[in-house]
This record gives sequence, C-alpha cells and structure tokens, in this order.
Amino acid sequence: MAADDTPQSTQTAPTSGEVGASYDEFGDLYGMILGDSAIHIGMWTPPGGPARASTLRDLANLAMDRQTDHYIDALGLGPGDHLLDIGCGTGGPAVRLARATGARVTGITVSQSQIPLCETRAREAGLRDRVAFVHGDAMDLGEEHTDASYDAAWAIDSFPHMSDRLAALRHAWRVLRPGGQLLFTEFTRRGDPSPEHLAVYRAVWTSPPPQTPATLLERTARAGFDLVRLEDHTHNVMVSGQLMDVLYRDHHDEILERYGARTTAQMDAAMPLLREFVNDHLGYYVFLLRKPR
Repeated sequence: MAADDTPQSTQTAPTSGEVGASYDEFGDLYGMILGDSAIHIGMWTPPGGPARASTLRDLANLAMDRQTDHYIDALGLGPGDHLLDIGCGTGGPAVRLARATGARVTGITVSQSQIPLCETRAREAGLRDRVAFVHGDAMDLGEEHTDASYDAAWAIDSFPHMSDRLAALRHAWRVLRPGGQLLFTEFTRRGDPSPEHLAVYRAVWTSPPPQTPATLLERTARAGFDLVRLEDHTHNVMVSGQLMDVLYRDHHDEILERYGARTTAQMDAAMPLLREFVNDHLGYYVFLLRKPR
C-alpha cells in the first residue's frame, strides 16, 4: 500500500497531468476565491495563537477590532481622561478603549435597545465604574453634557446618519476641553450615483446622501475645529461591502426566520444595488480634529 493510500479510499489519486490541467483550467477561479498573491491558505492567526478568525463573521469582527485599535492609538488617551462616544452602538469600542487606556467613557445612542447591550458588555468586562451609556442625540446634547467636560470624543460610523452634521459638530466642540480631539468617520460620495443607488443607501443605512470630503471639511471648519489628520480608508469600506454581501447570503435562512418573507424579499432586491453602490460610489474617511486651545 502506498504511504498516502488508506483502506477507506475509493478514489485513485490524480496524476501530475490531471493536477496541471486542473490549474490550467481553474487557476483564475482560485485567484477569485482565495486571493491572487499566491495559491495557498493564508495565515489568519499566528502559530500557537488563538483561532480568532475561523469564520467570515470572526474575520469581520477581527477587522472591526483592528480598526477600533487604530482609532484608540490616534487619540492617545490615558488614565483620568474622559471620552464621549457619540453613537456608541452596542458598546464594543467603548469597552475596548477603556480596557486599553484606563480612560473613562460615556457613550450615547439614539437606540433604546442598544443601551442594555452596552451595559452588559461593560459589566462582563468589569468596567461599569468607568464606562457608562445613556440615551442621547448628538445633534442636541443635553445640559448633562456640560461645556468643556470631555478630553476627547469619537463618532465611529454615526455621523453619516445625522441630518444636521454641523449641529453635531458644534455640540461636540462645546463639550470638548480646549485642545481636545474629535475623531469621526464618514461615508463619502464618489462619482455620480443613481437615484436608485441613493435610495438603497438610505434604506439600508438609514442615512441621508453622502457628501464629498471637501464639503465635510468645510463643515468642520465652520464648527470651529482645526484639522489634525485626514485618512482615506475607502479600500476598507469596499472590502466590508463585499463581505456583507457574502455574509448576507451565508445567513439567508437566519435572516428569513428573523425578519420574515416580505422584509427579506425587499433586502434580497436591495443587496445587488447596495454592493454596486459601495464598490463604485462610496468612500470612507477618518477625520481627526482638534478644538483650538
């Protein structure tokens, strides 16, 4: 018996000619589904490291954590500092920053259902003494957010939802101490998207049409901020859009069960247009601003 034969084997091994012919015929396919820098399995985790990315969803989570870490490094906060998390989502970035820096975080969200999820994250991380979450609208911050009370603020993918970004910027300016920094991300417009593309974007992201980077920069200046750094991360939103499309198809049965046939049919129709819009017309920028001293 040959070394790589087994008693259970019911197929003969391919010949060298068959292997070569297969690569001749399907080489382009491997490049499409594996990547084209090589033809082998990639190192998603280092040897001996935890298997953090065993599924596409794990890989998406890993990418989001890596992006959050980039923002944490950009702000450079430490123990005793206080961050306002504008549009805190389910609390993951707030908890991650507090754990990494020792800073305090107050997160605000317009979603009532997100607050208990945030609180659970903070409690499980043992950070309820330094991380808090409240219902709040960044375009109309209440008096509980006093003037010059935060060392920094960030708004990760929340500003694109806002109908009055200038108001949100001015409220952020008000609550920041002189010299405090604001980091926010923005979806931006590339090219000339069709009305159908913009309608899908509004429906899926619950957002007004994206603006150009130049328009957004003009608004930051009107709000009184100085620009520290502007980063183009459009490549990341394009990859995220492709991954969203794949994960949507992979989890289609769960989506159908959760949202029902009518809503799922609407999403089925929207996804191809959304992918076109992200690939062809959506940019993604990171703005780092400072309130003058």
